Amino acid sequence: MLSDAQAREHAELGDTVEIDEVLRLLPHRYPFLLVDRAERLVPNRSIRGFKGVTYNELFFQGHFPNRPVMPGVLIIEAMAQTGAVLMSRSMDIDVTQQAVFLLSVDAVRFRHPVVPGDMLAMDVEVLFVRRGIFKFRGTATVRGQLACEAEFAAKLVETNV
Repeated sequence: MLSDAQAREHAELGDTVEIDEVLRLLPHRYPFLLVDRAERLVPNRSIRGFKGVTYNELFFQGHFPNRPVMPGVLIIEAMAQTGAVLMSRSMDIDVTQQAVFLLSVDAVRFRHPVVPGDMLAMDVEVLFVRRGIFKFRGTATVRGQLACEAEFAAKLVETNV
């Protein structure tokens, strides 16, 4: 049983989402699954996702062979997938019937390259929810250094049609 102080701390930190649950919450699979785990999930509010970046990633074969750098669009996709984990958990989505589709990306800034060996931390917060559309603000950092920031929107779409 949690003490009152422990319960408050747990509420502040939110829930943890391990890889087995990420796989239940997202339809993405290798080589396009870009979230390894998440924590600090507060339904309809915020989440922190993680992606361990390894030299074995397929995209490093061509981007770039002599100086591997994670493509910026994949950093954005990793933030969007983190937001989709938040949406899926918040809305109790059945990924066999529905999927979260990215609608827009705005105010993107790349600040620092992401390279093999980095642990990408993605903090995503909900700016608003309107008519089933979630608007997010996300930042991606490595060792506390800002790598990317963006605003993006996503919507729940029926896939069993």
